[in-house]
Amino acid sequence: MAEAAAAAAKPAKNGDQEELREGMARILKKGNDVFYNEAQVTNRDLSVAVLRRFLPQLAQEKAEGKLRKPGQAQKDKRQAKKAAAKAAAADEPVQPAQTGARVLEGLAASGLRSIRYALELDGVSRIDANDLDPAVVESMRANIALNGPRVAARVVPTCSDARLLMLQNPEAYDAIDLDPYGTPAHFLDSALQAVAEGGLLAVTATDMAVLCGNSGEVCWTKYGSYPIHRPYCHEAAVRILLACLESHANRYKRYIVPLLSVHMDFYIRVFVRVFTSAAEIKASASKQAYVWQSQGCDSWWLQPVGQQQQKGSSIKHMPAHGPAVPSNRCPESGAAFLMGGPIWARPLHDQAWVAGLLQQMEEESGRYAQHARLKGILTSVLEELPDVPLYYNVHDMCRTVRCTPPRAEQLRSALINAGFRVSGSHANPLALKTDAPPKVVWDIIRCWVKLHPIKPPEPNSYPAAILSKEIETEADFRKAAGAVPESVKAGVKRFVQNPAFWGPKARHGRPLKPEQQKQQQAQAEQRRTRQQQQQQEGQGAAGAAAADSGSSGGAAAGGSNGSAAAAVAAAAEDAAAEQQQQHGEAAAAADGDDLLSMLYDKEDGEAERPPKKARKVPAAAAAAAAGSS
Repeated sequence: MAEAAAAAAKPAKNGDQEELREGMARILKKGNDVFYNEAQVTNRDLSVAVLRRFLPQLAQEKAEGKLRKPGQAQKDKRQAKKAAAKAAAADEPVQPAQTGARVLEGLAASGLRSIRYALELDGVSRIDANDLDPAVVESMRANIALNGPRVAARVVPTCSDARLLMLQNPEAYDAIDLDPYGTPAHFLDSALQAVAEGGLLAVTATDMAVLCGNSGEVCWTKYGSYPIHRPYCHEAAVRILLACLESHANRYKRYIVPLLSVHMDFYIRVFVRVFTSAAEIKASASKQAYVWQSQGCDSWWLQPVGQQQQKGSSIKHMPAHGPAVPSNRCPESGAAFLMGGPIWARPLHDQAWVAGLLQQMEEESGRYAQHARLKGILTSVLEELPDVPLYYNVHDMCRTVRCTPPRAEQLRSALINAGFRVSGSHANPLALKTDAPPKVVWDIIRCWVKLHPIKPPEPNSYPAAILSKEIETEADFRKAAGAVPESVKAGVKRFVQNPAFWGPKARHGRPLKPEQQKQQQAQAEQRRTRQQQQQQEGQGAAGAAAADSGSSGGAAAGGSNGSAAAAVAAAAEDAAAEQQQQHGEAAAAADGDDLLSMLYDKEDGEAERPPKKARKVPAAAAAAAAGSS
């Protein structure tokens, strides 16, 4: 029976194809014929967790009649009457209404995500797994068959342009998952028409160079927003995608409500609900803002696009007042401004919903290989100030004036003691979110420089202009309540280190470069090592189970041996999977060191990073700075 258990734990082979396992799913992979990125396990784990929380909520809302659009009841009656008449004319029974959710994965590739949805989600009646490449769809069919009848009954592979498929099924899907290679921009319009009322749209964007401002003109053409390449660019990328989604939705009298919007690794991932309301979309302009960014320092201001005014029982929508900046030059450095956006200026997350998601994931931690990483991300999300867009990077601010940065605890205390709120961000371990205006933040930096003198900056430079300003808010660096996040006190690792080879991959079908081949070989070797460990652990578990069954069931014989062997093999496989999960979580916890907690333990005498060379201020800017000071 030990031999049977070892065979069950051993991965299946199909020619020169390699079998990969993730969650409860298995797929076959050969070279780069079908796109697969192991690093996206974090994305897929998070997506499974979100849908495990969202779909029961959606089913309950439907049962309570909360998701009907105006006039939907009459429309449903007309459609039911037409369906009954058509069935009677054809002498066919009326088809029962669909029970369970319908999900679409628009760009399914290997089908791994759809297979995981079929195996790990309850309340799903159908999953459409679509891809444009016929060869990829054939590979997907093989993977569906590999995972048994439960998957085959739920997952429907299709070969079509995802945009056309969504346009042919308006408001048909309770959840749509779009995880393209690169930008999702050309799928958004059709996706927002295909999501059912109150349904979920999950979108990934991996074109971070575009969204973060390296190619601003390309971002404008794809997303309708101009990015600014500054320390907050990763959160700004999330907000650009949300603003783009809102814009597309508004064309069909629809609007979005973000549940969770995050930056992870080399991509961003957003989960939004989609609703219909001609009245609500009038407030869309007030949900977005432009960004005024100083070219001489890290100061920025938000300029709302629109505003709402309450007049009695009615709300009037009108353009926002401006400009948001105090003058045509930065009041701190005297530099000119860049203007970016528009970006989403409302909260990125429903924090109450995220709190429930984190609690559910804690209860089901064994399901997710990336549980430690996701716990850190969601914990950071819950500690963010929800109504404060963007953030500062204090190390960059201190580098501007060429001083050693204070400890995170000291800076947070100074802001709290000055009467302002402060938090970190999931997007950057060095981020500082605060509702304090730039003037106050710079005053605190100036007070820090006053207490820790530096070499005088070059005359007529931006650092000289900033440090020459009169301090209006005296900083109190004494430790304040709330200066250290609760997660740091509890020892939660929020920024867990990734394994090696954790990044974007080549598009499927392309020949791999020599370094990519070496990387893929190293990953395959790591997987083989893990599989060998699982087999050894499975053999040990099978031996123990065999000993138990031998001592307790010696009287049983004949046909019972086959069922006993199968039971032992299944037990061994479950034990191996559990061991793998525990090993993965332990490795993540051991490798992951909370970078932000290091900032709280840093000594004041830490060596200063090499400063940037001070930039010369144009004569006009220097005169403006001198006049304002």
